[in-house]
Formats: sequence, C-alpha cells, structure tokens
Amino acid sequence: MSIPTDPLFWLVAGLAVLLVGLAKGGFAGLGAASMPLIALVMDPVQGAAMLLPILMAQDAVSVWSFRKEYDRALLWQMLPGAALGIFLGWLFANSVSTDAVKGLVGFIALAFGLYRLIENRLGTAGWAIAMPGWVGTFWGGVAGFTSHVAHAGGPPFQIWALSRNLPHTIFIGSSAIFFAAVNYMKVPAYLALGQFTAETLWLTLLFMPLAIISTIAGVILVRRISPARFHLAINLLMIVVGAELIRETLL
Repeated sequence: MSIPTDPLFWLVAGLAVLLVGLAKGGFAGLGAASMPLIALVMDPVQGAAMLLPILMAQDAVSVWSFRKEYDRALLWQMLPGAALGIFLGWLFANSVSTDAVKGLVGFIALAFGLYRLIENRLGTAGWAIAMPGWVGTFWGGVAGFTSHVAHAGGPPFQIWALSRNLPHTIFIGSSAIFFAAVNYMKVPAYLALGQFTAETLWLTLLFMPLAIISTIAGVILVRRISPARFHLAINLLMIVVGAELIRETLL
C-alpha cells in the first residue's frame, strides 16, 4: 500500500474519522458507519489498522470528558466477554479473507442501520428488557470479536447497554470506558498479525488532528443538541454503504 492520491479517498476517509470523533464525543452510533466507509476506499484490514491508534487517542478525550459518568456493573459484565471475543478474533484472523471482512462489515452496517431505525420507531423504552448479567458478558464477547475484526463493536454493545435503560450521559461514559479498554486490548493482537505498516501509521498521523478536533466537538455538542437527526442520517448512510459492500463482496 502507498499513500493514496485520489481525492475521493481523502474525502471518504476524512468523513469516517469525523464520524468516529463525534461518536467518541457522545453521539453514540455515528461511528458504526466509519469502517463501512473506509472499506469503500481501501483494504478493510489496513483500514482497521489505520483507525486503531486514532480510536485510542479519541478514547483518551472521551474517557476524560465522561470520567465520572458510567455504570460500573455494566462494565464488569461486558469486559470479560470482550477480552475473550478479541482473543477469538485474533485466533481466526489468518483464516478470514479480505472479502469476508468486507462482507462482514457490510452485513453489520446493514443490520445495525435497520436495527437503529426500528429502535427509533419503537422508542428506547421498547428495548429496556430485564435480562441476567451473563447475557451482557455474551454481548461483550460479540462486541470484542466484531471490534477486533472491523471496529464494529458498537451494535452488540448498544444492544445490551440500551436494555439497561441508562441515563444518556451514563450510557456515553460507559461506552467510552468500554471501548477504550477494548481498543487497548486489541493492540497486541494487531501487532502479532503485522497489521501496522509504515503506510497505515502515516495515514494515522495525517488524520490525527481531525480525529482530536472532532472528538472535542462531539463532547461540546452532545450536551447542547439532540443527536436524533444525526442518527437518522447516519443510519440511512449505513444501510446504503452496507448494501454496497455486500454487493461488492458477492460480485
């Protein structure tokens, strides 16, 4: 891989980084469109390696901003499962092709986009279902696996977290701490698989200012405006991009 010169790459990848930053700042759900967008313009495995250091830097901002607002029980339930999911992702990484990863990203994007549209239609209260703690460990494992493969841990995390009916800022803070821990746990696996290259690290460095600025902007904006319209636009975007990735995989 060489540093891309196509303006479309910089536009699409920049949009992906911007969405991740807003998501880390508190607009939960926006970041789910980042990997599907990245997969449109570069190899998804290399794209995941490019994004990981960016996510870790954004995690530092979001964890600090919401450090006093989180649900301890939810984290204790989900993080052990996440560690196992990351291990399984590393274990099976060499047997999964790039096309399979692209197809998985597309399926997750399409399914989660539809899920969020249905959720918004029914209202959050419709998902507040009492379930035992081991179910949270299971969804933590799914989140760890999909996060390792394609930075797509948001959907399974939110399925469980939404069932807890947490206050908005507690939900954001719990998400920030959970994914900060998950992203740091992914580093040894990425190193072992040789996913970090000079090219991906250069791209990380070039996108880092946008990543930090967008995260800070998200922290400021999420306390002032409703994210509902942003979510609707991104959910529709995920459905379209997910369907395109699946089409490319099958053709």
